[in-house]
Amino acid sequence: MSTETSRGLVGRFYEEVLNGRRLDVIDEIAVGDYAEHDPLPGQGDGRDGLRNRVSMLVTALDPHFAVEDVIAEGDRVVVRWRNQGTQVEPFLGLPASGKSFEIAGIDIYRVQDGRLAEHWHVIDQFGMLMQLGFIPAPEPAAP
Repeated sequence: MSTETSRGLVGRFYEEVLNGRRLDVIDEIAVGDYAEHDPLPGQGDGRDGLRNRVSMLVTALDPHFAVEDVIAEGDRVVVRWRNQGTQVEPFLGLPASGKSFEIAGIDIYRVQDGRLAEHWHVIDQFGMLMQLGFIPAPEPAAP
């Protein structure tokens, strides 16, 4: 599979699944034994686990992802994104805050036979929890 095709596959995940809320597309773009290397509690394994993860995220956080950079090489695709959302439902044991947030993150996907096979990510969880009011903002440093 070409790197351009892999980039397009990952682009579909952001636009159609995450932003478009089309969970049915997951069956087309992810392998059955999809591996999430940082699963949410209760997410589960495989393609069904990915569907559960996305459902939890879009239901609780009403996110919109803006892809800022995509780098593809071999079977890997790296995405740098910005996510704006509002916590409208409880999430990971935290009550719905009704507050908005904006965070950045980086995802790495491995593509196998034209489908998403593995996922790793780094996100600004501390910043999100601070913006949602669950962690106090740090005091400014003394002069």
